[in-house]
Amino acid sequence: MITIQTKINGAFDALKSLFQWKNALQVPRVEKIVISTGTGRVRKEKQTVVLIQDRLAKITGQKVVPRKARKSIASFKLRDGETVGFMTTLRGKNMYAFLDKLINVAIPRMRDFRGIPHTSVDEMGNLTIGVPEHTIFPETPDENLQDIFGMSVTIVTTAQNRDEALAFLRHIGVPFIRTEG
Repeated sequence: MITIQTKINGAFDALKSLFQWKNALQVPRVEKIVISTGTGRVRKEKQTVVLIQDRLAKITGQKVVPRKARKSIASFKLRDGETVGFMTTLRGKNMYAFLDKLINVAIPRMRDFRGIPHTSVDEMGNLTIGVPEHTIFPETPDENLQDIFGMSVTIVTTAQNRDEALAFLRHIGVPFIRTEG
C-alpha cells in the first residue's frame, strides 16, 4: 500500500511538467492540519463538553485546546471566557497519520459523499473540509449516537496558488468532485 508520505515525495516527478518546476523544493508540502469543533448549544452541559473533548483527542491522537469566547454576547447567552469549542494542530508524523486516515478510511465512510468541491481550496492553497459527523473515524465507538458532533479540518499547504494546491492535493489522493469536460 502506498502511503501519503510516499505520494508527497513523488509529487515532483508527477507535477514538474505541468508547472515547469526546475527544483524539487518548489513542490507544495503539507505544512500542518488544524482540526476544530464548536460546542454549540451543548456548552452548558459539562458531560457532553467533556465527551467532545475526549473524542476529538482520540481522533487526532493528541490533546485538544479549549477555545474561549473573547467577549460576551447576551443574545446568544454567551459569557466572556466561556469554552465555545476545541481545536488542535497536527504536524509531523501525527499529521501524516491523520491525513492518511482521513483520505483512506474516514472520507469513504461519509454518508452520501460525492466528492469535495473545488471551491474548498482557497486562493492561498489551503483545503478546508467540513466533517458532519465524527463517527466516520474508527476511534469513535457507536454506543452514544445521540452525542454526534461535526468538525472542520483545514489542510495547510505551502502551495503558491490555488491551481498548484489543487494539482498537489489531487495527486496525494484527496477525492475532489469530478468536473465534466
